[in-house]
Amino acid sequence: MQGHRRQQSGFTLIELIVVVVVISLSLVTLIGVFNQAASNSVDPVVQIRALECAQSKLDEILARKFDENTPTGGIPACGSADINAANCSGIGADADLDDVGDYNGHIDNSLDNCQISVTVVNAGTELGLSANNQARRITVTVNSTGGGGAVLSAYRANF
Repeated sequence: MQGHRRQQSGFTLIELIVVVVVISLSLVTLIGVFNQAASNSVDPVVQIRALECAQSKLDEILARKFDENTPTGGIPACGSADINAANCSGIGADADLDDVGDYNGHIDNSLDNCQISVTVVNAGTELGLSANNQARRITVTVNSTGGGGAVLSAYRANF
């Protein structure tokens, strides 16, 4: 009986080395992609935190009266043609922060990871009003220690 030659199946050493190299390159690429995705996943959290800080401060400011001389309820509006209306005192910071103009130049570092700065300018003509001092634009800028930031603006009219 003649010896049957068996066909051997398997891989050669060179084929195994090529497979190991290809798999290694694929893993390195995948790990790099996952690492990048993991490091960038924090960015939306930082941005949302900065936006929440800015919105909170803007809401606080908008809840205040327009001017130091604005009466409770806002009527008559300061600087208006009404005979009982007082003159508006303008934009100027004072310690009590009881009106919108007091926040001009205000800086708040009381929240962790958020530095808040505020500017207030007369902006009536931006809204088409006859007098520039009949509305104020409030801009809140937040710089976060995590690299994020936010800028929000709103108008407060004298009514």
